[in-house]
Amino acid sequence: MKSSDGNRIRLQPMWRKVAYGGRQSGYDDNYTDESFLEEMVMNANVVKRDLLKVMIDSVSISQYLCIVALVVSTWILTLNLDIDECTLLKLDVGLLLVGFSVLLLTTCPFSLKLLTKYVLNISFFISGLYVLAPIYHTLTRSISSDSIWALAVSLLLVHLFLHDYSGSTIRPPGALNNPKLTSNISLNASIVTSVLVASRLPSRLHVFAIMLFSLQVFLFAPLITFCVKKYHFRLHLLFSFALMAVALSVTYQLHRMFFTVLLALLVFVSIVCPYWLIRIQEYKFEINGPWDEAKLCFDITE
Repeated sequence: MKSSDGNRIRLQPMWRKVAYGGRQSGYDDNYTDESFLEEMVMNANVVKRDLLKVMIDSVSISQYLCIVALVVSTWILTLNLDIDECTLLKLDVGLLLVGFSVLLLTTCPFSLKLLTKYVLNISFFISGLYVLAPIYHTLTRSISSDSIWALAVSLLLVHLFLHDYSGSTIRPPGALNNPKLTSNISLNASIVTSVLVASRLPSRLHVFAIMLFSLQVFLFAPLITFCVKKYHFRLHLLFSFALMAVALSVTYQLHRMFFTVLLALLVFVSIVCPYWLIRIQEYKFEINGPWDEAKLCFDITE
């Protein structure tokens, strides 16, 4: 009896791992031998992050929060008639010239064709906006102010939540990929918010000036900051810190509560969130082994 059992063990083929070979005779489908766990790897793909690097990476988010805070401050001052339409138009021209200068200086190589393209697009954009200003002026006349402000705040939060803080709302020069869908939704939310705010202004020139200002910022500010960051990272950090100082100064003079909320957001995004991310990294545990699904090492679209 013992000899027959020994012969059966000797005749049984050795088990081997077969991906697509079907069932092996003499073994169950879920059979594994003692070497199964030898290939287990723990935390192979876990990235070790540095606190300072995470804080520096969060500067882009803080920078855009300050940009939006400056836009909202300009809206409030314009609605209170502290800024007239002439001042707004001068601000629009100044922002346009600065934006063009930065874009041309950070785009290599310099192209006259690219400059002509931007000038034509901006000209068509401004002309269309001027023609549509009377429509924007009377667009929400039958809607109560409370509904307008509630909708504007909601859309602005949607804009901040869906905004692509690592990229641009329009495709930068030389880029191959278009902006993401969520970035386009965020941009549309900011445009609708601008229209709602502009419809509460007293004159058509006011509407044109504030719409031009808002769309310049929401459309081109992410592109300018992206080009600056790509051109020189230290210049990006210097510009971001200067923008934070300006935004905090403006909001402090405008309203103490607004200043407190902005300061709390900047501290939360730049200090608390990076520290929180580093702390929870200690509890991340990942295992890899022969049970993982196979991953393609080539692009399936090629």
